[in-house]
This record gives sequence, C-alpha cells and structure tokens, in this order.
Amino acid sequence: MSVPDRALAWLHVIGIGEDGMAGLAPAARRLVEDAQVIVGGDRHHDLIANTMAERIAWPSPFDAMIDTIRAQKGKRVVVLVTGDPLWYSVGARLLKGFDPHEIVFHPQLSAFQLAACRLGWSIPDVETLTVHGRAAEQIVPFFAPGARLLVLTRDATSPATIAALLRDRGYGASPMTALAAMGGADETVLEGSADQPPEDVPDFHTLAIECIAGAGAVIHPRTGLPDEAFTHDGKMTKRAVRAVALAKLVPHRGAVLWDVGAGCGSVGIEWMRAAPEARAIGIEPNAERRVMAAQNALVLGVPKLDLVDDEAPAALEGLDAPDAVFVGGGVNRAVIGACMVALKPLGRLVAHAVTLESEAVLQAAYGEFGGELQRISVESASPVGPYKGWRPAMPVTQWSWVKKP
Repeated sequence: MSVPDRALAWLHVIGIGEDGMAGLAPAARRLVEDAQVIVGGDRHHDLIANTMAERIAWPSPFDAMIDTIRAQKGKRVVVLVTGDPLWYSVGARLLKGFDPHEIVFHPQLSAFQLAACRLGWSIPDVETLTVHGRAAEQIVPFFAPGARLLVLTRDATSPATIAALLRDRGYGASPMTALAAMGGADETVLEGSADQPPEDVPDFHTLAIECIAGAGAVIHPRTGLPDEAFTHDGKMTKRAVRAVALAKLVPHRGAVLWDVGAGCGSVGIEWMRAAPEARAIGIEPNAERRVMAAQNALVLGVPKLDLVDDEAPAALEGLDAPDAVFVGGGVNRAVIGACMVALKPLGRLVAHAVTLESEAVLQAAYGEFGGELQRISVESASPVGPYKGWRPAMPVTQWSWVKKP
C-alpha cells in the first residue's frame, strides 16, 4: 500500500455543497475556476461560476462515465460530486477505472455529517446507509430498537417506501426526518413517522430514522434467524446447525460465498446479512426453491442474492472465485473436489450430510484432506400428550476445511 503521488494527477474530483463555490477550500476553488472541462450533474453545474469550461453532464448510461472522462485526458479536468467523493459517491467507481495516481480527491462535508450535526447525533453511533440506485430493502437488517439510521435516498418516493418497510416489521412509530438542501439558502426539514411519513419531500434529500419498536416488532439477529423467518418447504438448514456453519464460513466485508444446493437460501442470506457488501451465489436447480430464496432475500434485506439455475459441479464454471463454500445439498466427491479447487487461499469449505451415503463422502474427504468432522444433534422440547419431552432432529454430519495458502 502506498500513497498516490499527487504530482502525477490530472483528474480532480471535488465535493461541493449547497453553498457552491463559497464553500470550497481555496485550492479546490482555483481548480474549478481554471478547469477546461467540468463533469457533473445538472445541480452541480448550477452551483459553480466558471463559464469558460466545457460542461459535460453525467453520461447515459452511467457506466459510460469512465470512457467519457478518460477521453478528456490532457486537459484540466474537474469532476463535481456532492459531499465526500468516497462516501457512497462516484469516487469508488472512478478508482476502478483509473490508476489512483491519476486522481486527487477534494472532499466536502457529507450529507451524513450535516444531518448528524442538525440532529445532534454522534456519527459513530449511527448507521450510514444508501438506497440511491439500490433496492430499499437492503436497509432492513439495520432495523432494531433504538437504532438510528441516516439514509441517502433515491428520490421523493423514498420516505414512503422505507416507511412501509418499517411498518411491515412493527416499527410504525419510528420518527422520520427528511433534510434537504443542507447548508444552502433553501435548507428544509420535514418531519413525520413511519406511520405518517414526511410529505412534499424534494427528490434530493437525506432521511433520518430513529427506530422505535412496537408491540409486534420483528427483531431478528443478523445471523441465526429463526426457521420461521424463511419461506421453505421443510428442506432447509435449520437454525442451530446454520449458526455453526456460519461461524466456520467466517463472513467478512466483500467476501463471496457459493451456496451449493441453496434451497430456500437460508445460508446465503445469513452470510450477506452478517457482513457489509458480502455476496452470495446460490446454486439451486429447483425452480420453486429459487423463487422461495429470492422472496426470502427480499424480505430479509439482501435483495442482491444471486441465484443460478443449474447443478454443481457444472454450475460452478465461470463464477467469481469464492472466499467460502457451503455445500448443503448434492454432496458428492465431484462437487467437493471442484469447490476445493475453486476456493481462494485461506478459503473455507463447509459441507453437511444427513444420509449415510453423503456422510461417507465427507468421512472420505476428512480422511484424505483433514479439516474438522463433527456430528451435530439437536433436540427441541415439544408436546408429548399432556406433557413435554425432547424431540430429536435428524443428526447432521459437518465437514469443514480451510485451504492452505
């Protein structure tokens, strides 16, 4: 890791607020004034005074942005964004298209910082989220009693959309505040609740939510969700066993999981809930189960669950290399072998078996490759006539293995 050499940069990405040029640091202001090309949205162009530069709007489709900007190399180029370019803004995408040595970032106060100051909220105690260009359901895992959320929104419809998600989960009393044009002459604060969301909200705003749980609130852990949280056909990795599997799969930021034999998606969904930007690819040849998995992913706040209609090992060809693999169905030597090869160094493999035949596959893998072999038995209290007794579930054999670097 090294700090990029700013002397080599030709592309300046400048955060700007509602106060326009007046709010820029002197160095950033000079860059805007001297620019030959300025790229930004309509509202950004309206905030600056340079009349000599060529103005370029965000291209459509937006994916053409990198090529559009690269074509300006050799000129004095400024890209204008709102607030902090590297906090839910275009900065991260630019870094995927350009060498970091080519770019200098000039941050402004972000909408999160401005909103937190208006509300008197400490940012380390707040979840900073976005639904701009993303499904609103992805903020669902952050609903919890007393949680404070700051959300970058899509448009004027976002408060009503998010309010419905809160109401459906028993958080209708949660206060909601829309803050628009912060730091400018037209700054506006609109208040409401999930039961009565703020009205007449402008498209460009930040939404603050303080979660208040009602009597019927759904309060779920990130992982170890109850089985009844999922729509399923009875064939799923049950809660206690799922929790052990997730502990050995070790979810972390941005990591990729292959969920082989995904069923209703329970393991992949919990993987994605467990860590920011974690991704899961579920391989499931049964169409009805893929429908259930997609529905569960949406309801439980991970709408980006990727589902593949095919059987392993053929389905594994061409997928992004996994950091972890869970094999919950279709255990055989070919599948295990393909997953072991595909795993990244230090990747984790966890496989479950409930039949004698699949258990034999895991025993053989354990004998050949080592790892850890466990048999997990769970008993739950249930009625036995007028009394209660222990009812065992089918034991699960679990093999876990870590790929050496």
